[in-house]
Amino acid sequence: MRVGVLTGGGDCPGLNAVIRAVTKSLMRCCQAEVIGIEDGFAGLMEGRVRPLDWDAVSGILFSGGTILGTSNRANPLASKESTEQALAQAGVLGLDALVAIGGNGTMTIAHGLAERGLPIVGVPKTIDNDIEGCERSFGFDTAVATVTQALEHVQTTGQSHGRVMIVETMGRYAGWIALEAGIAGAADAILLPEIDFDPEALIELCRQREAKPRYTVICIAEGAKPRGGELTVERMIQDSPDPIRLGGVAHHLRTMLEPQLHSEVRATVLGHVQRGGSPTPFDRVLATQFGNHAAQLLEAGQFNRMVTLEHGAMGSIALEEVADRTRQVPLDHPLLETARDIGVCLGE
Repeated sequence: MRVGVLTGGGDCPGLNAVIRAVTKSLMRCCQAEVIGIEDGFAGLMEGRVRPLDWDAVSGILFSGGTILGTSNRANPLASKESTEQALAQAGVLGLDALVAIGGNGTMTIAHGLAERGLPIVGVPKTIDNDIEGCERSFGFDTAVATVTQALEHVQTTGQSHGRVMIVETMGRYAGWIALEAGIAGAADAILLPEIDFDPEALIELCRQREAKPRYTVICIAEGAKPRGGELTVERMIQDSPDPIRLGGVAHHLRTMLEPQLHSEVRATVLGHVQRGGSPTPFDRVLATQFGNHAAQLLEAGQFNRMVTLEHGAMGSIALEEVADRTRQVPLDHPLLETARDIGVCLGE
């Protein structure tokens, strides 16, 4: 068996752990030849590859990013010509199967190529934790840890100056990072894409806290928006499969709050600091399990599926059930009830 491995979409802590696990598992358990495809689907279309052997993937478990490089702009499904080019290159490379490690966009592309005859196994990767059919993706725990630390840091300066401190997280259209980090970082308000917030509720919260204990910490997801308002779009990238880039809602919220309060309001957009760095031990273990399970699916001939974690156990799901779907925070999720019960404002 000759298997190609690529990483698509944005970078993420734990990618190298998957590359390492899938390569070592394939080599040890079924004597497969593994090749790394550079820069995601761009490398597949252009035939840019490198061999992956035991030595090539040793010592990379702790490293952030991806040794193969990645791209969030290349889309083999953009045209008939690009699709044919990708499939033709897979043939030239002699691939019996492809392991595609990535998020929603990568799984959608993987499904399209699988429908056209390329055997694929997907591995879910996103700090946003928003992939359908998977309760936890690797990279998410690391991002939550980073945001939690940031909330701790702004709390001390907010407390010292009596300020309202707003911290904006990534997450696109799902609020998983803001929700878990907001609870872990003792935020006074957590604002999610799933629940449009009432600015008046936040103004009242801040006014109550201005007297004692003087400061307020708000954790807001980049996809959150006020009732009756629009998403805050930072920019558009037209040649990307997902052209919308959200960002800046923290500054928008600051302009809503500051004229109504005595306190200074400061906004911090964490941005790509959430994506980088070494993966947490949890993400290293999860990514290793995902890579190993992907190899097991390949060995068993179970193609066109994505590795999943459901109810704490490894499993898989058909790519067609994942493509073009996003997993948001359910409005009856237990963590929302927990947040309300401990007095966190959700902007309602």
